[in-house]
Amino acid sequence: MKQNKRNIVIAIMLAMFLAAFEGTVVTTAMPTISKSLNGFNLISWVFSSYLLTSAVSTPVYGKLSDLYGRRKIIVIGIIIFIIGSFLCALSTSMVHLILFRTIQGIGAGSILTISFTIVGDIFEIEERAKIQGTLNTVWGIAGLIGPFIGGFILDYLSWHWIFLINVPFGIISIVLLMNNFDEELIKKKSIIDYQGIVILTLAIVSLLFGTMQIENGVTKMIPYILVTMVLLFTFYLFEKKSTEPLIPFNIFNRTTIIINIIGFVASVVIVIIDSYMPIYIQNVLGYNATISGLSLAPMSISWLLSTFTLGKLLTKVGEKRILQVCSVIMLISSSLLITLKSISSLPVVIIIVIIMGYGAGALFTIVTIVAQIGAEESMRGVATSTNSLIRTLGQTIGVSIFGSILNNGIEIYFKEQYIEGINSNNIFTAIDNNIIKAVDGSNSMFNGMHFIFIAMTFVAAINLITTFLLPKNSIIKD
Repeated sequence: MKQNKRNIVIAIMLAMFLAAFEGTVVTTAMPTISKSLNGFNLISWVFSSYLLTSAVSTPVYGKLSDLYGRRKIIVIGIIIFIIGSFLCALSTSMVHLILFRTIQGIGAGSILTISFTIVGDIFEIEERAKIQGTLNTVWGIAGLIGPFIGGFILDYLSWHWIFLINVPFGIISIVLLMNNFDEELIKKKSIIDYQGIVILTLAIVSLLFGTMQIENGVTKMIPYILVTMVLLFTFYLFEKKSTEPLIPFNIFNRTTIIINIIGFVASVVIVIIDSYMPIYIQNVLGYNATISGLSLAPMSISWLLSTFTLGKLLTKVGEKRILQVCSVIMLISSSLLITLKSISSLPVVIIIVIIMGYGAGALFTIVTIVAQIGAEESMRGVATSTNSLIRTLGQTIGVSIFGSILNNGIEIYFKEQYIEGINSNNIFTAIDNNIIKAVDGSNSMFNGMHFIFIAMTFVAAINLITTFLLPKNSIIKD
Protein backbone atom coordinates (compact mmCIF):
# COMPACT_ATOMS: atom_id res chain seq x y z
CA MET A 1 0.00 0.00 0.00
CA LYS A 2 1.36 3.42 -0.97
CA GLN A 3 2.19 5.89 1.80
CA ASN A 4 -0.52 8.37 0.87
CA LYS A 5 -3.17 5.63 0.83
CA ARG A 6 -1.92 4.42 4.19
CA ASN A 7 -2.20 7.93 5.62
CA ILE A 8 -5.70 8.28 4.18
CA VAL A 9 -6.76 5.05 5.90
CA ILE A 10 -5.22 6.30 9.16
CA ALA A 11 -7.10 9.60 8.81
CA ILE A 12 -10.37 7.78 8.14
CA MET A 13 -9.78 5.48 11.10
CA LEU A 14 -9.18 8.48 13.35
CA ALA A 15 -12.34 10.14 12.09
CA MET A 16 -14.35 6.98 12.66
CA PHE A 17 -12.73 6.68 16.08
CA LEU A 18 -14.51 9.92 16.99
CA ALA A 19 -17.91 8.31 16.47
CA ALA A 20 -16.89 4.86 17.74
CA PHE A 21 -15.28 6.16 20.93
CA GLU A 22 -18.21 8.49 21.49
CA GLY A 23 -20.64 5.60 21.24
CA THR A 24 -18.63 3.41 23.62
CA VAL A 25 -18.11 6.05 26.29
CA VAL A 26 -21.47 7.85 26.11
CA THR A 27 -23.53 4.68 26.40
CA THR A 28 -21.43 3.56 29.35
CA ALA A 29 -21.64 6.99 30.99
CA MET A 30 -25.34 7.64 30.37
CA PRO A 31 -26.53 6.26 33.72
CA THR A 32 -24.08 8.67 35.41
CA ILE A 33 -24.98 11.59 33.13
CA SER A 34 -28.74 11.04 33.56
CA LYS A 35 -28.36 11.13 37.34
CA SER A 36 -26.21 14.27 37.17
CA LEU A 37 -28.66 16.08 34.90
CA ASN A 38 -31.75 14.47 36.51
CA GLY A 39 -33.32 13.03 33.37
CA PHE A 40 -33.31 9.22 33.20
CA ASN A 41 -36.62 9.26 31.30
CA LEU A 42 -34.92 11.25 28.51
CA ILE A 43 -32.08 8.77 27.93
CA SER A 44 -33.60 7.50 24.69
CA TRP A 45 -33.75 11.09 23.40
CA VAL A 46 -30.00 11.52 23.95
CA PHE A 47 -29.42 8.56 21.64
CA SER A 48 -32.29 9.30 19.25
CA SER A 49 -31.35 12.94 18.64
CA TYR A 50 -27.84 11.89 17.66
CA LEU A 51 -29.00 9.01 15.49
CA LEU A 52 -31.82 11.00 13.89
CA THR A 53 -29.64 13.85 12.62
CA SER A 54 -27.01 11.33 11.61
CA ALA A 55 -29.63 9.40 9.64
CA VAL A 56 -31.09 12.49 7.97
CA SER A 57 -27.69 13.86 7.01
CA THR A 58 -26.22 10.67 5.53
CA PRO A 59 -27.94 10.83 2.12
CA VAL A 60 -27.21 14.55 1.98
CA TYR A 61 -23.52 13.96 2.57
CA GLY A 62 -23.49 11.13 0.05
CA LYS A 63 -24.91 13.43 -2.60
CA LEU A 64 -22.66 16.33 -1.65
CA SER A 65 -19.59 14.09 -1.79
CA ASP A 66 -20.53 12.99 -5.32
CA LEU A 67 -20.92 16.65 -6.36
CA TYR A 68 -18.14 18.41 -4.45
CA GLY A 69 -15.68 15.65 -3.56
CA ARG A 70 -15.14 13.29 -0.63
CA ARG A 71 -12.34 15.22 1.11
CA LYS A 72 -14.11 18.56 1.39
CA ILE A 73 -17.34 17.08 2.73
CA ILE A 74 -15.79 14.68 5.27
CA VAL A 75 -13.59 17.49 6.64
CA ILE A 76 -16.68 19.69 7.08
CA GLY A 77 -18.38 16.80 8.88
CA ILE A 78 -15.45 16.34 11.26
CA ILE A 79 -15.45 20.05 12.10
CA ILE A 80 -19.20 19.96 12.86
CA PHE A 81 -18.67 16.90 15.06
CA ILE A 82 -15.93 18.66 17.03
CA ILE A 83 -18.13 21.72 17.58
CA GLY A 84 -21.01 19.51 18.72
CA SER A 85 -18.73 17.66 21.13
CA PHE A 86 -17.51 20.90 22.68
CA LEU A 87 -21.07 22.14 23.16
CA CYS A 88 -22.13 18.80 24.72
CA ALA A 89 -19.40 19.30 27.32
CA LEU A 90 -21.01 22.61 28.28
CA SER A 91 -24.48 21.09 28.81
CA THR A 92 -26.20 21.94 32.09
CA SER A 93 -29.40 19.97 31.48
CA MET A 94 -30.60 16.94 29.54
CA VAL A 95 -32.41 19.27 27.14
CA HIS A 96 -29.14 21.05 26.35
CA LEU A 97 -27.36 17.74 25.91
CA ILE A 98 -30.05 16.45 23.55
CA LEU A 99 -29.86 19.64 21.48
CA PHE A 100 -26.07 19.54 21.16
CA ARG A 101 -26.13 15.81 20.40
CA THR A 102 -28.12 16.69 17.28
CA ILE A 103 -25.14 18.78 16.13
CA GLN A 104 -22.82 15.86 16.84
CA GLY A 105 -25.09 13.63 14.78
CA ILE A 106 -24.93 15.99 11.80
CA GLY A 107 -21.15 15.69 11.83
CA ALA A 108 -21.20 11.93 12.38
CA GLY A 109 -23.37 11.48 9.29
CA SER A 110 -20.45 12.60 7.15
CA ILE A 111 -17.82 10.53 8.96
CA LEU A 112 -19.69 7.23 8.96
CA THR A 113 -20.84 7.55 5.34
CA ILE A 114 -17.97 9.04 3.38
CA SER A 115 -15.29 6.97 5.12
CA PHE A 116 -16.53 3.78 3.47
CA THR A 117 -17.12 5.59 0.18
CA ILE A 118 -13.49 6.72 0.10
CA VAL A 119 -12.39 3.12 0.56
CA GLY A 120 -14.62 2.13 -2.35
CA ASP A 121 -12.97 4.84 -4.48
CA ILE A 122 -9.28 4.22 -3.85
CA PHE A 123 -9.15 0.43 -3.43
CA GLU A 124 -9.99 -2.41 -5.81
CA ILE A 125 -12.63 -4.94 -4.81
CA GLU A 126 -9.96 -7.51 -3.81
CA GLU A 127 -8.59 -5.12 -1.19
CA ARG A 128 -11.87 -3.46 -0.27
CA ALA A 129 -13.15 -6.15 2.10
CA LYS A 130 -9.78 -6.25 3.85
CA ILE A 131 -9.60 -2.47 4.27
CA GLN A 132 -13.21 -2.21 5.41
CA GLY A 133 -12.44 -4.96 7.89
CA THR A 134 -9.48 -2.88 9.03
CA LEU A 135 -11.79 0.11 9.48
CA ASN A 136 -13.96 -2.05 11.67
CA THR A 137 -10.97 -2.48 13.99
CA VAL A 138 -11.67 1.10 15.02
CA TRP A 139 -14.79 -0.11 16.80
CA GLY A 140 -12.70 -2.82 18.44
CA ILE A 141 -10.05 -0.34 19.57
CA ALA A 142 -12.67 2.08 20.85
CA GLY A 143 -14.47 -0.77 22.57
CA LEU A 144 -11.27 -1.86 24.32
CA ILE A 145 -9.75 1.45 25.43
CA GLY A 146 -13.00 3.38 25.70
CA PRO A 147 -14.03 1.81 29.02
CA PHE A 148 -10.59 2.43 30.55
CA ILE A 149 -10.53 6.08 29.50
CA GLY A 150 -14.22 6.56 30.24
CA GLY A 151 -13.91 5.00 33.68
CA PHE A 152 -10.91 7.19 34.49
CA ILE A 153 -12.75 10.32 33.32
CA LEU A 154 -15.88 9.50 35.32
CA ASP A 155 -13.92 8.58 38.46
CA TYR A 156 -11.29 11.32 38.49
CA LEU A 157 -12.58 14.16 36.29
CA SER A 158 -16.19 14.56 35.16
CA TRP A 159 -18.45 13.29 32.39
CA HIS A 160 -17.94 16.56 30.47
CA TRP A 161 -14.48 15.41 29.42
CA ILE A 162 -15.80 12.42 27.47
CA PHE A 163 -16.91 14.95 24.85
CA LEU A 164 -13.87 17.24 24.99
CA ILE A 165 -11.50 14.34 24.31
CA ASN A 166 -12.83 14.13 20.73
CA VAL A 167 -11.21 17.44 19.75
CA PRO A 168 -7.54 16.36 19.29
CA PHE A 169 -8.46 13.25 17.29
CA GLY A 170 -10.57 15.35 14.96
CA ILE A 171 -7.79 17.86 14.34
CA ILE A 172 -5.25 15.13 13.54
CA SER A 173 -7.66 13.47 11.11
CA ILE A 174 -8.30 16.74 9.28
CA VAL A 175 -4.56 17.45 8.90
CA LEU A 176 -3.88 13.96 7.49
CA LEU A 177 -6.74 14.18 5.01
CA MET A 178 -5.76 17.64 3.77
CA ASN A 179 -2.13 16.60 3.25
CA ASN A 180 -2.64 13.18 1.64
CA PHE A 181 -6.04 12.89 -0.05
CA ASP A 182 -6.01 14.42 -3.54
CA GLU A 183 -8.95 13.46 -5.73
CA GLU A 184 -9.82 14.20 -9.34
CA LEU A 185 -13.30 15.62 -9.37
CA ILE A 186 -15.21 16.06 -12.60
CA LYS A 187 -16.89 19.44 -12.24
CA LYS A 188 -20.56 19.55 -13.12
CA LYS A 189 -23.54 21.69 -12.37
CA SER A 190 -24.46 21.13 -8.74
CA ILE A 191 -28.12 20.72 -7.94
CA ILE A 192 -29.07 19.89 -4.37
CA ASP A 193 -32.48 18.31 -3.84
CA TYR A 194 -33.62 20.60 -1.03
CA GLN A 195 -37.26 19.52 -1.37
CA GLY A 196 -36.24 15.91 -0.95
CA ILE A 197 -34.11 16.75 2.09
CA VAL A 198 -36.99 18.56 3.83
CA ILE A 199 -39.62 15.92 3.03
CA LEU A 200 -37.38 13.01 4.06
CA THR A 201 -36.43 14.79 7.28
CA LEU A 202 -40.09 15.37 8.16
CA ALA A 203 -40.90 11.73 7.37
CA ILE A 204 -38.15 10.43 9.65
CA VAL A 205 -39.10 12.84 12.45
CA SER A 206 -42.74 11.76 12.17
CA LEU A 207 -41.77 8.10 12.27
CA LEU A 208 -39.52 8.68 15.28
CA PHE A 209 -42.26 10.45 17.24
CA GLY A 210 -44.64 7.67 16.25
CA THR A 211 -42.40 4.95 17.66
CA MET A 212 -42.09 6.90 20.90
CA GLN A 213 -45.87 6.59 21.37
CA ILE A 214 -45.69 2.81 21.75
CA GLU A 215 -45.93 3.04 25.56
CA ASN A 216 -49.18 5.01 25.17
CA GLY A 217 -50.79 2.37 22.96
CA VAL A 218 -50.89 1.49 19.28
CA THR A 219 -53.78 3.87 18.57
CA LYS A 220 -51.55 6.82 19.53
CA MET A 221 -49.06 5.71 16.88
CA ILE A 222 -51.51 5.56 13.98
CA PRO A 223 -51.63 9.32 13.15
CA TYR A 224 -47.83 9.50 13.01
CA ILE A 225 -47.60 6.38 10.86
CA LEU A 226 -50.17 7.76 8.41
CA VAL A 227 -48.31 11.08 8.19
CA THR A 228 -45.05 9.19 7.62
CA MET A 229 -46.58 7.13 4.80
CA VAL A 230 -47.94 10.25 3.08
CA LEU A 231 -44.59 12.01 3.38
CA LEU A 232 -42.66 9.01 2.05
CA PHE A 233 -44.99 8.71 -0.93
CA THR A 234 -44.59 12.44 -1.58
CA PHE A 235 -40.82 12.01 -1.30
CA TYR A 236 -40.94 9.22 -3.88
CA LEU A 237 -42.90 11.39 -6.34
CA PHE A 238 -40.49 14.30 -5.96
CA GLU A 239 -37.44 12.06 -6.33
CA LYS A 240 -38.74 10.50 -9.56
CA LYS A 241 -38.98 13.98 -11.10
CA SER A 242 -35.76 15.42 -9.67
CA THR A 243 -32.75 15.78 -12.00
CA GLU A 244 -30.40 15.26 -9.03
CA PRO A 245 -32.45 13.13 -6.60
CA LEU A 246 -31.32 12.71 -3.02
CA ILE A 247 -31.91 8.97 -3.34
CA PRO A 248 -31.93 7.75 -6.96
CA PHE A 249 -34.31 4.81 -6.95
CA ASN A 250 -32.41 3.18 -9.80
CA ILE A 251 -29.79 2.07 -7.26
CA PHE A 252 -32.30 -0.45 -5.95
CA ASN A 253 -32.85 -3.97 -7.24
CA ARG A 254 -34.04 -7.12 -5.51
CA THR A 255 -30.68 -7.81 -3.88
CA THR A 256 -30.00 -4.26 -2.69
CA ILE A 257 -33.54 -3.82 -1.37
CA ILE A 258 -33.30 -6.97 0.74
CA ILE A 259 -29.73 -6.22 1.84
CA ASN A 260 -30.83 -2.82 3.10
CA ILE A 261 -33.76 -4.38 4.95
CA ILE A 262 -31.32 -6.76 6.63
CA GLY A 263 -29.12 -3.82 7.59
CA PHE A 264 -32.13 -2.02 9.04
CA VAL A 265 -33.44 -4.93 11.11
CA ALA A 266 -30.00 -6.00 12.35
CA SER A 267 -29.36 -2.40 13.45
CA VAL A 268 -32.51 -2.50 15.58
CA VAL A 269 -31.06 -5.56 17.33
CA ILE A 270 -27.51 -4.34 17.87
CA VAL A 271 -28.54 -0.94 19.27
CA ILE A 272 -29.87 -2.70 22.37
CA ILE A 273 -26.40 -3.98 23.21
CA ASP A 274 -24.83 -0.59 22.55
CA SER A 275 -27.40 1.59 24.32
CA TYR A 276 -29.22 -0.45 26.94
CA MET A 277 -26.88 -3.19 28.19
CA PRO A 278 -24.94 -0.64 30.29
CA ILE A 279 -28.21 0.10 32.10
CA TYR A 280 -28.68 -3.61 32.86
CA ILE A 281 -25.10 -4.03 34.07
CA GLN A 282 -25.03 -0.84 36.17
CA ASN A 283 -28.59 -0.38 37.41
CA VAL A 284 -29.63 -4.04 37.70
CA LEU A 285 -26.43 -5.96 38.48
CA GLY A 286 -24.95 -3.02 40.39
CA TYR A 287 -21.54 -2.63 38.74
CA ASN A 288 -19.86 0.74 38.16
CA ALA A 289 -19.40 2.47 34.79
CA THR A 290 -15.87 1.15 34.27
CA ILE A 291 -16.87 -2.49 34.78
CA SER A 292 -19.92 -1.93 32.59
CA GLY A 293 -17.80 -0.66 29.73
CA LEU A 294 -15.21 -3.40 30.10
CA SER A 295 -17.97 -6.01 30.02
CA LEU A 296 -18.96 -4.87 26.52
CA ALA A 297 -15.36 -4.60 25.28
CA PRO A 298 -15.04 -8.31 24.32
CA MET A 299 -17.82 -7.82 21.76
CA SER A 300 -15.43 -5.59 19.82
CA ILE A 301 -12.92 -8.43 19.61
CA SER A 302 -15.46 -10.99 18.42
CA TRP A 303 -16.84 -8.38 15.98
CA LEU A 304 -13.39 -7.95 14.46
CA LEU A 305 -12.70 -11.69 14.45
CA SER A 306 -15.97 -12.30 12.62
CA THR A 307 -15.14 -9.69 9.99
CA PHE A 308 -11.87 -11.40 9.10
CA THR A 309 -12.90 -15.06 9.45
CA LEU A 310 -16.34 -14.99 7.85
CA GLY A 311 -15.37 -12.13 5.53
CA LYS A 312 -12.71 -14.30 3.91
CA LEU A 313 -15.41 -16.77 2.86
CA LEU A 314 -17.45 -14.08 1.10
CA THR A 315 -16.15 -14.63 -2.43
CA LYS A 316 -16.24 -18.41 -1.99
CA VAL A 317 -19.75 -19.07 -0.69
CA GLY A 318 -21.52 -15.77 -1.42
CA GLU A 319 -23.29 -13.26 0.76
CA LYS A 320 -26.52 -15.23 1.36
CA ARG A 321 -24.95 -18.14 3.24
CA ILE A 322 -22.77 -15.96 5.45
CA LEU A 323 -25.60 -13.56 6.27
CA GLN A 324 -27.77 -16.51 7.28
CA VAL A 325 -25.04 -17.83 9.58
CA CYS A 326 -24.57 -14.37 11.10
CA SER A 327 -28.31 -13.96 11.65
CA VAL A 328 -28.58 -17.35 13.37
CA ILE A 329 -25.77 -16.36 15.74
CA MET A 330 -27.50 -13.05 16.54
CA LEU A 331 -30.79 -14.88 17.19
CA ILE A 332 -29.08 -17.32 19.56
CA SER A 333 -27.51 -14.45 21.48
CA SER A 334 -30.83 -12.59 21.72
CA SER A 335 -32.57 -15.73 22.99
CA LEU A 336 -29.92 -16.19 25.67
CA LEU A 337 -30.52 -12.64 26.92
CA ILE A 338 -34.08 -13.62 27.83
CA THR A 339 -32.68 -16.14 30.33
CA LEU A 340 -30.84 -13.43 32.29
CA LYS A 341 -32.04 -12.70 35.83
CA SER A 342 -31.62 -9.73 38.14
CA ILE A 343 -28.83 -11.69 39.88
CA SER A 344 -27.14 -13.23 36.82
CA SER A 345 -23.35 -13.45 36.90
CA LEU A 346 -21.35 -10.97 34.84
CA PRO A 347 -19.33 -13.67 32.98
CA VAL A 348 -22.59 -15.05 31.57
CA VAL A 349 -23.51 -11.60 30.26
CA ILE A 350 -20.06 -11.21 28.69
CA ILE A 351 -20.32 -14.57 26.89
CA ILE A 352 -23.70 -13.62 25.41
CA VAL A 353 -22.33 -10.27 24.28
CA ILE A 354 -19.34 -11.98 22.63
CA ILE A 355 -21.70 -14.25 20.68
CA MET A 356 -23.67 -11.21 19.48
CA GLY A 357 -20.50 -9.48 18.32
CA TYR A 358 -19.41 -12.46 16.25
CA GLY A 359 -22.73 -12.56 14.46
CA ALA A 360 -22.95 -8.82 13.84
CA GLY A 361 -19.37 -8.16 12.72
CA ALA A 362 -19.39 -9.90 9.35
CA LEU A 363 -23.07 -9.11 8.77
CA PHE A 364 -22.65 -5.34 8.69
CA THR A 365 -19.44 -5.51 6.64
CA ILE A 366 -21.12 -7.67 3.99
CA VAL A 367 -24.23 -5.47 3.93
CA THR A 368 -22.06 -2.45 3.10
CA ILE A 369 -20.06 -4.24 0.39
CA VAL A 370 -23.15 -5.63 -1.36
CA ALA A 371 -24.85 -2.22 -1.29
CA GLN A 372 -21.77 -0.70 -2.99
CA ILE A 373 -21.31 -3.40 -5.61
CA GLY A 374 -24.99 -3.26 -6.53
CA ALA A 375 -24.65 0.38 -7.66
CA GLU A 376 -22.84 2.02 -10.56
CA GLU A 377 -19.51 3.67 -9.72
CA SER A 378 -20.96 7.17 -10.19
CA MET A 379 -23.71 6.28 -7.70
CA ARG A 380 -21.44 4.61 -5.14
CA GLY A 381 -21.48 7.58 -2.79
CA VAL A 382 -25.25 7.85 -2.65
CA ALA A 383 -25.63 4.04 -2.51
CA THR A 384 -23.30 3.88 0.50
CA SER A 385 -25.00 6.82 2.20
CA THR A 386 -28.46 5.34 1.56
CA ASN A 387 -27.34 2.08 3.14
CA SER A 388 -25.92 4.01 6.08
CA LEU A 389 -29.15 6.01 6.33
CA ILE A 390 -31.27 2.88 6.50
CA ARG A 391 -29.03 1.28 9.13
CA THR A 392 -28.94 4.45 11.23
CA LEU A 393 -32.71 4.74 10.89
CA GLY A 394 -32.96 1.21 12.28
CA GLN A 395 -30.88 2.26 15.28
CA THR A 396 -32.94 5.42 15.73
CA ILE A 397 -36.26 3.60 15.69
CA GLY A 398 -34.84 0.78 17.80
CA VAL A 399 -33.53 3.01 20.57
CA SER A 400 -36.84 4.89 20.60
CA ILE A 401 -39.06 1.81 20.74
CA PHE A 402 -36.95 0.02 23.33
CA GLY A 403 -36.67 3.18 25.41
CA SER A 404 -40.46 3.26 25.56
CA ILE A 405 -40.54 -0.45 26.42
CA LEU A 406 -38.03 0.14 29.24
CA ASN A 407 -40.02 3.03 30.70
CA ASN A 408 -43.24 1.04 30.39
CA GLY A 409 -41.67 -1.97 32.10
CA ILE A 410 -40.57 0.20 35.02
CA GLU A 411 -44.08 1.60 35.49
CA ILE A 412 -45.65 -1.87 35.24
CA TYR A 413 -43.39 -3.13 38.04
CA PHE A 414 -44.42 -0.38 40.45
CA LYS A 415 -48.10 -0.82 39.61
CA GLU A 416 -47.79 -4.55 40.36
CA GLN A 417 -46.15 -3.66 43.68
CA TYR A 418 -48.97 -1.19 44.42
CA ILE A 419 -46.49 1.69 44.56
CA GLU A 420 -48.11 4.79 43.08
CA GLY A 421 -46.51 7.80 41.45
CA ILE A 422 -43.11 6.27 40.65
CA ASN A 423 -41.84 6.08 37.07
CA SER A 424 -38.62 6.41 35.10
CA ASN A 425 -38.74 10.19 35.49
CA ASN A 426 -38.47 10.24 39.28
CA ILE A 427 -37.10 6.81 40.18
CA PHE A 428 -33.65 8.00 41.29
CA THR A 429 -35.08 10.89 43.28
CA ALA A 430 -37.45 8.45 44.99
CA ILE A 431 -34.52 6.20 45.93
CA ASP A 432 -32.42 9.11 47.22
CA ASN A 433 -35.33 10.35 49.36
CA ASN A 434 -36.02 6.82 50.69
CA ILE A 435 -39.49 6.83 49.15
CA ILE A 436 -38.72 3.43 47.63
CA LYS A 437 -36.02 0.88 48.39
CA ALA A 438 -32.98 0.57 46.14
CA VAL A 439 -33.93 -3.05 45.45
CA ASP A 440 -37.26 -1.89 44.02
CA GLY A 441 -35.40 0.44 41.68
CA SER A 442 -33.16 -2.41 40.55
CA ASN A 443 -36.07 -4.83 40.09
CA SER A 444 -38.08 -2.30 38.10
CA MET A 445 -35.10 -1.75 35.78
CA PHE A 446 -34.79 -5.50 35.31
CA ASN A 447 -38.48 -5.76 34.48
CA GLY A 448 -38.06 -3.19 31.72
CA MET A 449 -34.87 -4.82 30.41
CA HIS A 450 -36.53 -8.26 30.33
CA PHE A 451 -39.30 -6.87 28.12
CA ILE A 452 -36.60 -5.40 25.87
CA PHE A 453 -34.84 -8.77 25.53
CA ILE A 454 -38.09 -10.47 24.51
CA ALA A 455 -38.78 -7.86 21.84
CA MET A 456 -35.16 -8.04 20.70
CA THR A 457 -35.42 -11.80 20.08
CA PHE A 458 -38.53 -11.30 17.97
CA VAL A 459 -36.71 -8.73 15.82
CA ALA A 460 -33.67 -11.02 15.47
CA ALA A 461 -35.97 -13.77 14.17
CA ILE A 462 -37.35 -11.38 11.54
CA ASN A 463 -33.78 -10.60 10.49
CA LEU A 464 -33.01 -14.29 9.94
CA ILE A 465 -36.19 -14.82 7.91
CA THR A 466 -35.29 -11.86 5.69
CA THR A 467 -31.96 -13.42 4.66
CA PHE A 468 -33.82 -16.28 2.96
CA LEU A 469 -35.33 -13.75 0.53
CA LEU A 470 -31.93 -13.04 -1.02
CA PRO A 471 -31.38 -14.46 -4.54
CA LYS A 472 -29.44 -17.71 -4.80
CA ASN A 473 -26.97 -16.19 -7.24
CA SER A 474 -24.38 -14.08 -5.43
CA ILE A 475 -23.41 -10.71 -6.92
CA ILE A 476 -20.10 -11.04 -5.07
CA LYS A 477 -19.18 -14.34 -6.73
CA ASP A 478 -20.46 -13.15 -10.10
